[in-house]
Amino acid sequence: MKKVGFIYDDVFLLHEMPIGHPESKKRLIAIINALEKSSVWDKLDHLKPKRAEKQDILEVHTPSYYDSIMEFTGYFDPDTYISKNSVEAAHYAAGAVMEAVDRCGSAQIERAFCAVRPPGHHAEAERAMGFCIFNNIAVGAKYARRAGYSKVFIIDFDVHHGNGRQHIFEEDDSVFYFSTHQSPHYPGTGKESEKGKGRGAGFTRNIPFPSGAGDKEYTAAFQDLLPELADSFNPDIILVSAGYDLHEKDPLSGINVSNEGIRSIVRGILRSAKNIPCIFCLEGGYNLTSLSESVLITIEELLYTA
Repeated sequence: MKKVGFIYDDVFLLHEMPIGHPESKKRLIAIINALEKSSVWDKLDHLKPKRAEKQDILEVHTPSYYDSIMEFTGYFDPDTYISKNSVEAAHYAAGAVMEAVDRCGSAQIERAFCAVRPPGHHAEAERAMGFCIFNNIAVGAKYARRAGYSKVFIIDFDVHHGNGRQHIFEEDDSVFYFSTHQSPHYPGTGKESEKGKGRGAGFTRNIPFPSGAGDKEYTAAFQDLLPELADSFNPDIILVSAGYDLHEKDPLSGINVSNEGIRSIVRGILRSAKNIPCIFCLEGGYNLTSLSESVLITIEELLYTA
């Protein structure tokens, strides 16, 4: 059994949404309730996130954006609502990935799951977008590089393309970005032809799937293609944007991945990771039942897949 950290804090529940908004605190409550009732709860190392500080956030986001968001409340864009405690929660969401990097680096854990909100992968360097305030995995990737990890492989299986993540690293050859997502779909980026720029050319790989794709297509991507790409890049840490809105029951998705498809995806990721640290961070997933089931499946695999 692997040493797996579960990083969570009630600060994430303080990110309040208007009634009816899909990115509600009920998502984390459902996850915690499901895990507490399961056999995995007592097998996890329960950890608190650190708070990412301003200098950590500025590794990814512009100073003007950071300063503007500090006192902002209301809708930043048509999707992204920011309440009085949202930005503080966002500091801890990014810090959760940093905490996981530290714990893996000191060999206290081998793998981690960060149960956080707000999510992160749509946040651009200069703006919030798509429910996301800070780009949590991007902050974590920059932190991992400063901590001594030379190559970071980012995997994103959210049904929506991680536009912010791609744009932040598209000219960086020390970070490989691999994304599967529905296309056409929000936010409209992530074409197969988008492969990085300049020094980062060839270090972005987008796998867009049409509405209706499911277990067969995702198993091929994660069991066959992904291990080859990871072998070629030879990373020393893997960070995963775990978006469970690709599930067949999710209301914001046209992708039809089942529970067993989720298991296959996670196994493909862990096979690609081999014996290097692997850190999952929650992104989307808006059907409370399928979300909590998917996270439980993920943690089972983190614990028991060699």
